Amino acid sequence: MIDIDSMDIWRKTHNNRDLITLPEGSEVVLMGWLHEIRDLGKIKFLILRDATGTAQITLKKNEVPRNLIEKILRVTRESVIAVKGVVRKTEKSKLGFEVLPLDIKILNLSKAPLPLEVSGKVPADFETRMTSRFMDLRRPSEVAIFRIQHEVLKAIRNYLDENGFIEVITPKILASATEGGAQLFKVQYFEKDAYLAQSPQLYKEVLTSCFEKVYEIGVYFRAEESNTPYHLNEFVSVDIEAAFMNYRDVMKILEGCIIHVYDHLKKRCYEDLKNIGGEIQEPKEPFPVLTYSKAIELIREKGLDIEWGDDLTTPALRLLSEEFNEYYFIIDWPLETKPFYIKPHSSDQKMSESFDLMWRHIELASGGTRIHIREELEKSIKSKGLSIENFREHLRAFDYGMPPHAGWGLGLSRLIMVLTGRQNIREVVLFPRDRTRLIP
Repeated sequence: MIDIDSMDIWRKTHNNRDLITLPEGSEVVLMGWLHEIRDLGKIKFLILRDATGTAQITLKKNEVPRNLIEKILRVTRESVIAVKGVVRKTEKSKLGFEVLPLDIKILNLSKAPLPLEVSGKVPADFETRMTSRFMDLRRPSEVAIFRIQHEVLKAIRNYLDENGFIEVITPKILASATEGGAQLFKVQYFEKDAYLAQSPQLYKEVLTSCFEKVYEIGVYFRAEESNTPYHLNEFVSVDIEAAFMNYRDVMKILEGCIIHVYDHLKKRCYEDLKNIGGEIQEPKEPFPVLTYSKAIELIREKGLDIEWGDDLTTPALRLLSEEFNEYYFIIDWPLETKPFYIKPHSSDQKMSESFDLMWRHIELASGGTRIHIREELEKSIKSKGLSIENFREHLRAFDYGMPPHAGWGLGLSRLIMVLTGRQNIREVVLFPRDRTRLIP
């Protein structure tokens, strides 16, 4: 039995990533997890991991107290330890330095065996990873994914702020459906039924009459029973809405935002992206643009039977991605496939002023010009078989100067999938929620 040490007056003085910059002989206190032990007889190497990386702790038999070596050899991997030691530069370590310990404290012992191998040397199946997600997220590759996500969010906010947008927070508990349809989670709201928000769509439209340009990065909910690698029931969406713009205008904003994200990541996350096999090459601009009608034509030429007005299924989009293998826009979709608030195309009422941003076969974002005249909006609501009464509060704003406006919604996790090269959206969400997963 190993006694658990008290931290006493010890305080963590440095992160592991800081050590390479310190002068030879600097005294440090490190704290983290025992990632690995390498026993070479007279020399023991402890690999100490914290959120910033790893450090090598070198224990030589004749240079440290015997009881210290005996103590550490009884400690299990993933136990939390503190190391007081001295930094020494060395070319023998891949890190370029090592720490010679003066003292080691055991702060919390981990059980053995581990539910999965954190070092990555022994692969775990997907279900094991998701079931023990707390442990899976300790793996360096997973830490890198969420460092990248952190920087992506910073870049998006920076770009939209610089382009005159104001960040807003809209309600997530609603009295009625945002866009109609049955994909709603019903909740009991005191004596009334309410619904979890599918998107901020109606609120962000109204807010263009107050702030002109708004954006929100928020969590939303869809009761889809899809169980694909690209769908979740709880997801994060990046939404914008802008007054006095049409769909072509907001497409330029979306393209600029994506380019800015890549530029930011090259400066801040190049090594993380490289180490996990993510996207490093900045996409070419402008992004290709093709109409829905042209997309149908190309898909037919490749041998798939598809009619104008049909949805573009994954097999159809995979065929299309043979021609467009990076980012591209599909514009001017059939009006009947779009929500009630999308504006009919000025040149053809069967089409809409709308677009999807694609990356190969994956839809990343959807947007368009909105209807801003109340009478036209009511007509569209009725044409979709929806009740005017359910949207009466929303429609009030259109009586008092609703500006022409357009916007889009971007699936954050799908973008992170593309950037990190992951094949399943659950890998880029901390604790995913899908049709069958409500825990952890």
